[in-house]
Amino acid sequence: MAEYGSLPFAEQIQFFREKLQLTTRAWTDVYAAEHQVAFMVAGAAKADLVADFHAAIGKAIAQGTTLAEFRKDFDTIVAKHGWAYKGGRGWRTRVIYDTNIRTSYAAGREAQMADPALRARRPYGLYRHGGSDDPRPEHLAKDGLVLPLDHPFWEQWTPPNGWGCTCKKLMVGAQDVKRLNLKVAEEAPEIPLVERTVGVRGPSPRTVTVPEGIDPGFEYRPDGKSRTQRTRQELTRKAGAMPEPIRTRFLAEMKKGDA
Repeated sequence: MAEYGSLPFAEQIQFFREKLQLTTRAWTDVYAAEHQVAFMVAGAAKADLVADFHAAIGKAIAQGTTLAEFRKDFDTIVAKHGWAYKGGRGWRTRVIYDTNIRTSYAAGREAQMADPALRARRPYGLYRHGGSDDPRPEHLAKDGLVLPLDHPFWEQWTPPNGWGCTCKKLMVGAQDVKRLNLKVAEEAPEIPLVERTVGVRGPSPRTVTVPEGIDPGFEYRPDGKSRTQRTRQELTRKAGAMPEPIRTRFLAEMKKGDA
């Protein structure tokens, strides 16, 4: 189960708060990196229902409330909306709670790791296995792996890497590597790919290719960018197709807005 400290985590809170609330029929309706901008609960097809779940998870993130407390909120929301969900209550609440809190926490940490000054001091990522009693072999094999934070490996192998995954990526510097008796890898481990079909019992099955050892839907790095950052990034990309001098004026206006 996810465990958190008593202090609010601003980057995590912002990342989750800015998510768009989407109604869905199945968990495959919103897939992998699409969760960077969208919040959903599988099978929650009413906007008010999704909004209430978003508020309940948002409260858990901001106030550090426990799974037991979220389950009380879950029961209240289900009764209020008369939602006939699939799966047992214990399993369903744990998936909603753990997955949203772990991924938003990882996104908040990635937002912190993007700071140039911090990266200059700690330019490496360290993979740490979560220590579960029944570990995934592929996750356990990467415990202690150190690679530069800008290495392509992290685009897919940044935790969480599956349902219930408790692995972590830590930011370390050269002195940390030496102190922990580790070594910066000269190259990343080979990443074999496997094809899987998910959601076969639902209305929107998908056939996807994922790294072996990563559950479908988790094969991406939560980057922690805010909705504003994503919008500006997309506008900047589109500006590349604008004719001059429109492009120059457009980019100048965007830059002026940063002042």
